[in-house]
Amino acid sequence: MSKRCTIPFKGTKEQEAQLRAMIADHKDQQGALMPILQGAQEIYGYLPYEVMTIISQELKISMADIYGVATFYAQFSLVPKGEYKIGVCLGTACYVKGAGDLIDKVKEILNLEVGGCTPDGKFSLEATRCIGACGLAPVMTINDDVYGRLTVDQIPGILKKYMD
Repeated sequence: MSKRCTIPFKGTKEQEAQLRAMIADHKDQQGALMPILQGAQEIYGYLPYEVMTIISQELKISMADIYGVATFYAQFSLVPKGEYKIGVCLGTACYVKGAGDLIDKVKEILNLEVGGCTPDGKFSLEATRCIGACGLAPVMTINDDVYGRLTVDQIPGILKKYMD
């Protein structure tokens, strides 16, 4: 069972140049780490070890300090997200109407745990907080597509649209 993404780091020279330029722009500012981590995540989509190492070396900040900030704030991810980011709302309205069963079905079909991504990098799965679509509960999103009033039986058909 896939708990975390096993996709190897695939950063490009262009991304690294962009990262280093961004670090240089912020390096001498007080509190530079947060905007640099945010920028790095925008460049790569997540904060891989290799990127945090560059940030550590350039800012002369320990990896432990960088890791501490990156894991403290929920906005940062240390694992890559899939091409298709699946979110199942576990807010109160959705949960009461069966969102837990929906997430279990997605996990079963994709052999995927919450917070992980498939080995091919196609899907990642998150349990989200309320997305403000309570009238459509239970709700699942795949990237910008919103699916509401779902039943477990609908999940295979919806996922199939993204598998081909």
